[in-house]
Amino acid sequence: MHRDLLARMNAARRARKAVIRITAMDGGEDRLVTDGDDLSADPLGDELAKRFRSARSGMVEVAGKDDGADAAPRRLFLTVHVPPPRLVIVGAVHISQALGPMAMIVGLDVVIVDPRTAFATPERFPGVDVIAEWPTDVMDRLAFDRYTALAALTHDPKIDDDPLKAALEAGCFYVGALGSKKTHAKRIERLSAAGVLSERLATIRAPIGLDIGAASPAEIAVAVLAEVVGALRKPGFGMSSGNGGSS
Repeated sequence: MHRDLLARMNAARRARKAVIRITAMDGGEDRLVTDGDDLSADPLGDELAKRFRSARSGMVEVAGKDDGADAAPRRLFLTVHVPPPRLVIVGAVHISQALGPMAMIVGLDVVIVDPRTAFATPERFPGVDVIAEWPTDVMDRLAFDRYTALAALTHDPKIDDDPLKAALEAGCFYVGALGSKKTHAKRIERLSAAGVLSERLATIRAPIGLDIGAASPAEIAVAVLAEVVGALRKPGFGMSSGNGGSS
């Protein structure tokens, strides 16, 4: 790999940007594409978009450079590098105590933030990164991006609303919030008044979690995690669903 290519790849990783290295098996091509680049003119545009979503590397064949009908196809290997998916949980509540460890088991990096120091303690969340501060004050550490999921669970607009707004504006792959339909309607009014676009507001999963009849905090955590994984692996998954039981 050329040194400049390696430097760009490492810089992308530090910035939590996804990249794909395109390497021709005949040695004629070795280039890097960053998620967010304009792919409309790229002959691999559709395939690259799919690979960014799936995070799967693999071989593809494209038409040869020769325009002749008998031109041999070219074999390209696409090496996909995406940031580790993250789950930011706002609220050190009972649901979070179940959701955090389960999310870590499926491979998500987990951060829990809650300014209520009586709740946000290492003793209640062993092995989990806990930030006992106001989300507004630690937005740089939360670092929302399209490989981040947000679950807002405090039921307190003073704590939930700012990270919800930031996550929607950053294009997080999942944004969910605890609360009934009535509670969510008021939330939408507040976020709309704060300048969040209606099409972004429509992507909030609320009531949070798949509709599995969840009742206990642990069951709600299962419903939320399933919805997060579905959003990560199948974009658009479950957009009309909600657990219907979180008031």
